[in-house]
Amino acid sequence: MKPVRLAAAATLALPRWALLGLAMLYILPGLIGRELWKEDAAGFGVMWTMAQGGLADWLAPNLAGLPIHDDGPLAYWLGAICIKLFGWLTGGAMAARMSNIGIFMLGTLSVWYTAFHLGRRPEAQPLRLAFGGQPEPDDYGRTLADTAVLIYLGCLGLLLFSHETLAVTLQGSLLAYFLYRAVRYVENASVRNAVLVGLALGAMTLARGWQTPLTLTLALLLCTRFLALPPARTLAHLALAGASAVLMALGWVAACALALEQGAAPVFGWLDWNLHQLALPSWNSGKAFLRTGIWFFWPAWPFAGWAIYAWRRQHHLLHIVLPLFVVGALVLLIICDPAPENGDLLKLLPPLAIMAAFGLPTMKRGAINAIDWFSVMVLTMLAALLWVFYIAKLTGWPAQPAKNLLKLLPGFAPEFSWFPFLVAACATAGWVFLVQWRVSRQPAVLWRAVVLSSGGLILLWVMLTTLFLQDINYSKSYASVARQLKSSLPPGTSCIESNVGVAQRASFAYYGDLPFSRPGQHCSLRLLQDSVRTKDHKEQLLPPEAGRWVMIWEGRRQSDRDERFRLYQRQD
Repeated sequence: MKPVRLAAAATLALPRWALLGLAMLYILPGLIGRELWKEDAAGFGVMWTMAQGGLADWLAPNLAGLPIHDDGPLAYWLGAICIKLFGWLTGGAMAARMSNIGIFMLGTLSVWYTAFHLGRRPEAQPLRLAFGGQPEPDDYGRTLADTAVLIYLGCLGLLLFSHETLAVTLQGSLLAYFLYRAVRYVENASVRNAVLVGLALGAMTLARGWQTPLTLTLALLLCTRFLALPPARTLAHLALAGASAVLMALGWVAACALALEQGAAPVFGWLDWNLHQLALPSWNSGKAFLRTGIWFFWPAWPFAGWAIYAWRRQHHLLHIVLPLFVVGALVLLIICDPAPENGDLLKLLPPLAIMAAFGLPTMKRGAINAIDWFSVMVLTMLAALLWVFYIAKLTGWPAQPAKNLLKLLPGFAPEFSWFPFLVAACATAGWVFLVQWRVSRQPAVLWRAVVLSSGGLILLWVMLTTLFLQDINYSKSYASVARQLKSSLPPGTSCIESNVGVAQRASFAYYGDLPFSRPGQHCSLRLLQDSVRTKDHKEQLLPPEAGRWVMIWEGRRQSDRDERFRLYQRQD
């Protein structure tokens, strides 16, 4: 017996304007008005180098002359194209982030349409009621799609990475699109749909690497076998999809071989980096995945786990089998990574959110109400705390919150600004209205259990990126250091040798217009980065060739007591 019993009144769709408004309120704060942060400065630096450079920079990703073999070129191409198109209007950093809007919308729309097509399939429909009144398939599919998007937007991991110019962000959205194409292929196993699956896999290869597309191909093959699709036709179609993906990647390889002096060397470096992402699973990698996943996938993973349990007695369910096979294969791939990154977990969010949407209709009313009240209490308390800290940093009262906050930002002088304050106040008023609407009307619609979770998370993000944007910029940006360094450069500086990290290199090149050296180039200036707390002089970077080099500048971010930069000039 199916575990879902639902009346048509529970499938009232969320208004399109409300869903679009939530999406824009989610993605725009954190993109507008912020400086380059350390977390995504490197990705922007590659995009900026491409936009300012020639064909070689577009084919061989590099950061001001430093070759970058991590990730593929696709995310950098998108950001560089946006810089070319909109940089004159918005500035380079904001223009590059406009690609994040498109990437985010691709992932969100793919999640919606995947859940919609899965939700209107016959095996996913609720039990037919004795006297009628059950929802129509399309209405049920739209409600599940709205629910999947709300769960997707409510995941903490997506919030952290969707606003950063990173290849893993693009990979997560492309995986959502792959799920949509896979569902369409199962519904209609045609050559066209097989090729479109291959294009999704090829784009994913160019975005990040070949391991995830290969894993997804195998997962889709196992899924089709479990669903008892015709094996010969399926193998032929998946071979065609694989060939389409390989041809996309070979386009970049061929362009590098024909147009670059070093030939396909950037491709070989990228392939070598891919190979180093694979190792035997270890206890440490599994433990790290569980420790991070608990908060990264919240609140999707409890609903997804319940969906597997609730639908366990049914067989050949595409809405459970496909996401479950994809999640299982990707989890195995992640724990085989010897140095997993948190951002790589983004690719698990779309299948978890979709599967979670099918778990929600099977939950008891008491559990749904408990989730609602938990969201109201916790998120309202956190929003109130943010207002307390905001008032404290401006007025000094209450004294303890003001002291705790400003201690993290030595030298920072808070300033009041009307526009961020009004945006945060309107968002808070909207939260109060949403809670009142939910408590007073107690609507029976399916997505009511997750709208408060998503809305509250968006409220907190809006408050952080308006009331505290100046604070975060001060803490995470190298803009002030770059400008100090630029003013200390001798006239006629042609190049600078340096050991700074990729994030620092990108920030200095963008904000300070520093001419970093290319491979094989010798310069009269050296910029060194080290730690002021290092006690072992064997580890600390000492002045190069004492006697021939003179330090002409030293600086650091005031918010970072450990990091230090020193600029030396050679005395000929």
